[in-house]
Parts: sequence; structure tokens; C-alpha cells
Amino acid sequence: MKTAAVAPALNLGRPVTGLLLSLSDAIAAVLLALDLIVVIGSVLARSWFDAPVEWSDDVARGLMVGSSFFGAASAVARSENPGVEFFAAMLPASLRRRFDAAAAVLVVVIAAYVSFNAFKLGWITTGQTTGSGLPLEWTFLPMAGGALFMTVFAAEIALRRPSRELLEAVAVLALVWGTFMVWSIFAPDTLPQVGLLMALGFVVALLGGLPIGFSIALAALVYIWLDEYLPGVIFAQQMARGIDNFVLLAIPFFILVGYLMEANGMSVRLIELLQRLVGRMRGGLNVVMVLSMVLFSGISGSKMADVAAVGSVLIPAARRSKQEPGQAVALLAASAVMAETIPPCINLIILGFVANLSIGGLFMAGLIPSALMAVALVGVSILFGTKAAIAADIIPDGSLRRMWVGAIVSFGLIAMIFIGFKSGFATATEISAFAALYAIVVGAAVFGELSWRALARSFVHAATRSGLVLFIVAAAQALAWVLTLQQVPHALGDLMVEMSRSSGTWLFMLLSIAILIIMGSVLEGAAALIIFGPLLVPVASQLGIDPLHFGVVLVISMGIGLFAPPLGLGLYGACLIGHVPIERTVRPIMGYLGLIFVCLLLITFIPALSTGLPRLLGY
Repeated sequence: MKTAAVAPALNLGRPVTGLLLSLSDAIAAVLLALDLIVVIGSVLARSWFDAPVEWSDDVARGLMVGSSFFGAASAVARSENPGVEFFAAMLPASLRRRFDAAAAVLVVVIAAYVSFNAFKLGWITTGQTTGSGLPLEWTFLPMAGGALFMTVFAAEIALRRPSRELLEAVAVLALVWGTFMVWSIFAPDTLPQVGLLMALGFVVALLGGLPIGFSIALAALVYIWLDEYLPGVIFAQQMARGIDNFVLLAIPFFILVGYLMEANGMSVRLIELLQRLVGRMRGGLNVVMVLSMVLFSGISGSKMADVAAVGSVLIPAARRSKQEPGQAVALLAASAVMAETIPPCINLIILGFVANLSIGGLFMAGLIPSALMAVALVGVSILFGTKAAIAADIIPDGSLRRMWVGAIVSFGLIAMIFIGFKSGFATATEISAFAALYAIVVGAAVFGELSWRALARSFVHAATRSGLVLFIVAAAQALAWVLTLQQVPHALGDLMVEMSRSSGTWLFMLLSIAILIIMGSVLEGAAALIIFGPLLVPVASQLGIDPLHFGVVLVISMGIGLFAPPLGLGLYGACLIGHVPIERTVRPIMGYLGLIFVCLLLITFIPALSTGLPRLLGY
């Protein structure tokens, strides 16, 4: 799931490049570790000593912003930014190289613009303080530093391209910009509407291979660049605002939990136990895959981390048992869609944040819908599956007692998450911090496999992966702010309310599903929810639709789009993990997604499936 626009990754053999990337990794990981210490220390001080730490939230948010941008910089260096390659791959080779060169230049320009304005914003806010009295520039200067590293990495990658292609790309982009400047000076009344230019820039950039986060940022920047009254620092401020929230800190912590489980052996033991228990039954390996995704999604909030953990073990097992790998990858992707509403899913956290919904309520609302989809996938796996021809190829050796110990430790982590939410002892972020601490201390003590090197690597990977997600969240927040300025939410709300009044709420629900499936396929899931969640949830409430029920419908719809061919980025990621060409997964994934879609319709038109449990628990 890498964009050709910035591939291949940096030449890490160069001393300066390697040193800067190591420094970026270290800064991102250290900031994440400090964040973990601050949050855990704050909860313990409040609970044990009745001494709330007033500055902890401000410090935690500032550390997260810095860690996110340095992590995103490391992701740029390694060419890990997700993007749509389907259309660019269809272009002739010479034209594709020119698009790639132009995209590489745009990455440099956007990163540099963010860095410059974040530094400027830090200078402007010098002397100002947060609510707890901390310097306000502490939030913006680490962001600026991370964006500066990002700029250096992107520039080094761009400069490795043939100079002729690079000069052509710069010339074309300068020509486009110059044309609009001349047009705006001599015939401003004939310029297309800025909304149309934003949409055109976004579509061309996205389909041309520009990474999703940068495509979203470009759409917002088109508006800011063409509006003579908006300063550039507004863009940096809105990006920081998009992730400067204590709730979103749960994202890097839950991602960290997933990497720690892999490092300390909890993941493998849990999957091995499932293989021993149900691997010999009809369709057993497929059942194991679905159940593994159910359990892992209740521990790690990152879908791609779950897919990687389960796929790295079970796809090779599918090959050994002579099962079609494309079929196995397709089921893995469909299971990830099913797991979108199993807490602590990152997308539920993001939707709760942007739409002002109870995250605990969303977590409870998603349980029965995910159970329905899991039962459907397990049923199909058993009904159409065959008994493994060579059970020894998929049934792992080893002590069953050892596997049960690993499973019990993992279930302890799941229990901590659910009990924490139900008891109200801590927020989602605080629970995620203690889940990470549990994975470090208990996992290492029980299994003894978590070395210092593996621990450091887990923090680096978590910081990079969360940086990828949160950079997209930041860019999407900037775009959502621009859309609000253009009164798009108001216009869309009025349109959909009017349509629903004449045709009923069922039309609104179906239109919302269609929008999220389409947008989920061309955008990373978080971006689709950030842009459309705040637009659609208020309209749903106005129409009398329960917001928790509607939120679950949106997240499942987005998940279908995320893993739907030919554009779904999640499907590309699953194919990369399973080492299977996407062409071999298209037919089986369409069948599985069709089954998930039927379940989605049941969930949509039987609200009790998602509202029953939250009401029972008092949400």
C-alpha cells in the first residue's frame, strides 16, 4: 500500500539520511513513551492520592502532536503513506513517471508549507499559555520540527528522480499555478468556483498517486491559496487542532498494544490455540481466521495491525493446507470489515470525537452488529468449507498449556478494556494507556520474550503507524474546516432532510451508506469519517435516527468501501501481507462483501441490533 509517487524509500545507506531517519524514529518513539508515562502517572495520582495533575492533559496532547508528525515523517522516509495506485498504474510508463514526479514535488511543497507555518505559529504564540499555564508554542514547535524532517525526507526522495522529469514536473506545476494567478488578476469574475477547483485538485492528485493525507491537505490548501484573506498559519493551526485532543491519544496507545502483543508472543499463542481447538473441523482454518480477527480487534484498535498479525500466521497455513491464498486473503479482508465495530476500533474513536458521540456508547453499540457479521462469516466458512486434507500442516505443535496461558493473558487485556469502560474508572485514552502497560509488564513477565530491543521497536512502529493515521486526521480536519467555511454541511443537510421528508428516512440511510462506501474506497477510513461524520450525524438526529445506531452504520459502510476492489486501500494492504495479487482476491471478496452488505442492511433497518445493548447499559 505504497504510492509510486514517493517510492522507492530513502537510500538509508547515506550517512545523513540514515542518521536523520534514526533521529526521527527516536524522537517519535520517545515522545510516545513520555506520553504513556504522563497519562498513567496522571491516573494514578488522581486515583491513589486524590491529587489531579492539572497540566497532564495539555502535556499529553502536545507530546501526541509532536510524536504524530515525527512518526509521519518517518513514514514518508519509508514510503509507507497509503495512496490510490489503481488509476496511475493504468497510465503509459512515460506519463506515469511524470505524474509520480509531480506528486513527489507536491509532497515537498505541502510538507514545507506545513513546517514553515507551524514555526511561524509557534513564534506568534510565544508568550501565550494553555489553560494550565504551559507555553502554547510547545504544541506547534514539535509539529514544525516533524514537518521539517518530513520535508527533508521528501526532498531527498524527489531529488533521486531523473533531473529532466523533476524539472518538467516543477515547470508544469508552476504553469498551472501561474495560469490561475494571471486569470485571477485579469478576469477574476470568470474564474471557476473555488469549490470546483478544490474538488478538481483533489481528484487529479489522488488518482495521480499522491498519498491520501497529502491529497486531502492539497484540497484545503487550494482554498487557502486562492483566498487572499486567509493566512497560511490558519492551515497549520487547523491541522494541529485536528489531533490536539486527549481522546485521540487512544489511537497510538491501542496501536502500540497491537505491536506489543506481537513482540511478546501473545498474538501467536492466541492464534495457535484457536487452530488447536477448531482447526480440524470443516472449514476450520477459515473459522480460525474469523475468530482471530474478532479477538484481535478487541485488543488492538488498528485494523491493519490486526490483519498483519492474523495474516502473517494463517495465510502461510492456508498455503500449506493447499487452500487458495486469494480466497484466504479475501476472507481476511472481509473479517476486518466485520471487526470495524468491535471495540476499541480506531474508527469508532474518531467518529465519536468528530461527531460528539459517546465513545463508550459506540463501543457497546457495535458489539451485536459485529457478532451478526461474524456468525455469518463463520457459517459460510463451515457451509462451503472442506476438512483440511493435511491437518498437521495447519495444527501447530507445542504445549496446549502454554497456549492456554497465552490466551488467558490476552483475555485479561480484553477484560481490562471492557471493565474500564463500564466502570467509568478511566477514559478511553487512559484505558488504552493501561492496556499498553499491561502488555509490557504482564506479557513480558509471563512469556519473557519482550527484550529491550523489541520494546523499542514496538514504540517506533506504533509511532510511525499512528503518525500515518493522525497526519490524515489532521489534514482531514483542515479540509472539514474549509468545507464548513463554504457552508457545505448546511447545504448537504438541507438537501438530505428535504429528500427524506418526501421519501422517508430509509432513503437518507441508503444515501449515507452509499456515500461512505464510495468515500471509504477512495479515502483512508479515518478521513472519510472526519469529513462526512459531522455532516451526516446531525442530519440523522434531526430525522429522529439514533446517533449511536447511525454511527455504527457509517463505520461498517466505510469498512466495506475500505476493503472493496478495485480502489479499497485496505484490500491492497491485505494482499501485500498475504503476498497475493489483488486480481486473485476480487471474485471471492465480492462474495464476502455481499454477505457483509446484507448484514449491514439488517443492522440499518433493525435499529435494536445496535441500540439494545447501549440502552441496557445506560448509554
